[in-house]
Amino acid sequence: MRWQRLSSVPERAGVLSRFIRSLTQIEMNTSFNTLVMIFAVVVLVALATWIVQGGEYTREVRNGKTLVIPGSYTPLPSQPQGLGALLVSPVKGFIQAAQIIAFLFIIGGAFMVIQETGAIAVSVQHLAHTFSRKPHLQKFFIPVTMTLFSVAGAVFGMAESGMPFVLVFIPLALSLGYDSITGTSIPFLGAAAGFAGAILNPFTVGIAQSISELELYSGIEYRLVIWVISTAVMIAFVMRHAQRVRRDPRLSPVFELDQSRRATLHLDNSTPAVFTRAHRLVLLAFGAAMLFLIYGVLAYGWYINEIAALFLGVGLLCGVLGKLTATQITDSLKKGAQGMVGVALIIACARAILVVANDGRILDAMLYSLSGLVDGTHPIIAAQAMFVTQCIINFFVHSGSGQAALTMPIMAPLADAVGITRQTAVLAFQFGEGWINPILPTSGVTMGVLGMAQISWEKWFRWMLPIQIVFFALAFVLLAIAVVINYQ
Repeated sequence: MRWQRLSSVPERAGVLSRFIRSLTQIEMNTSFNTLVMIFAVVVLVALATWIVQGGEYTREVRNGKTLVIPGSYTPLPSQPQGLGALLVSPVKGFIQAAQIIAFLFIIGGAFMVIQETGAIAVSVQHLAHTFSRKPHLQKFFIPVTMTLFSVAGAVFGMAESGMPFVLVFIPLALSLGYDSITGTSIPFLGAAAGFAGAILNPFTVGIAQSISELELYSGIEYRLVIWVISTAVMIAFVMRHAQRVRRDPRLSPVFELDQSRRATLHLDNSTPAVFTRAHRLVLLAFGAAMLFLIYGVLAYGWYINEIAALFLGVGLLCGVLGKLTATQITDSLKKGAQGMVGVALIIACARAILVVANDGRILDAMLYSLSGLVDGTHPIIAAQAMFVTQCIINFFVHSGSGQAALTMPIMAPLADAVGITRQTAVLAFQFGEGWINPILPTSGVTMGVLGMAQISWEKWFRWMLPIQIVFFALAFVLLAIAVVINYQ
């Protein structure tokens, strides 16, 4: 089996301001622990380059995408990555991830400016006061908002564009008696559930189907069923947690953090602060920016650069409308960006894993070996092995379109050989890219979201593990059904 070629090569060695400030500044211990863990993975991958037989696929550019050519794999000597390469890899990772890092700096700075105006704190107090008088409305808050984000993830692939909403929903969740994990989950896991359902997502299903030579967005009926299941299960998981925390806040993994946030927002005051004209103008500008963000993504295909520019502009505008001085605005921008430095280092080290694997020529070797797990097995087992393969590759490659370009040229013809439809191969990719991302410490979006929320990855992992097991099992079942019904 091909996997044996990878693991049984000759052994050359043995055998990885206030509220927004509290949101954007990661505690040193939390950042340090996660950073050490991820750099340990970089070290392990570097060690693997000394042990594993290398290899490369030939690539070609087709319709603007760089695709691997099936059957072109050539075993080559690996390029062992020594101490120098190991130390340089985070620098290369920082450069490769510069776009999302700059995005986080700008988002952190813009929200710090908005927070300094006081508009968010006052609006949250009023929202809490309103729900205290109309508690029957509260039960709709989580399912309605998560469904909206799930639709966004399923239709236009909301991922990075959903990150700023975390800073909005955390105070909203706290005002309703929930915790920061609930506030983070509403936009992040809502969009992730839709991303895995991927009814029309152009960045995953659209690209994977075009590479697999399938009619664009074909098979939508089964994906619609999957989207409903994915969204319902995710909402049920978050609501169960939210209700437990509302009954006993000490059950929250971030109880101590939320205590300080509640004090900052003055949520215990029975009488909310007075809304000033400046507060109203700031909220109006911010709300208009959110609508403009959605319009820009849908109508013009905005991505990180355009979204960052929008938030920089609205941050400056809100500073002016909130009657902040030029010094207050610039100081807030700097403080907010400074709070994202820890996240930036984590993302750079996470990208360094891919840098070392590519430079050492073992990423293609891994894909070649993993594809051997699929070949020659029962169709149901083959579909599930494809899903596992996509999950492993997703640990290294987090771009949906990038992973599709790397894996689908191999998985699509392999599906023909093992007797499953190419539509099922696309579904395996869709699950591996969608349901697994929210727990990966190497994902820039995941670590960016957790950095904004000031939630350590370790706490998030422990909290998310049960639902990840559920979704892993669900993927096996749904793929087996796809094979049985000959999903086309």
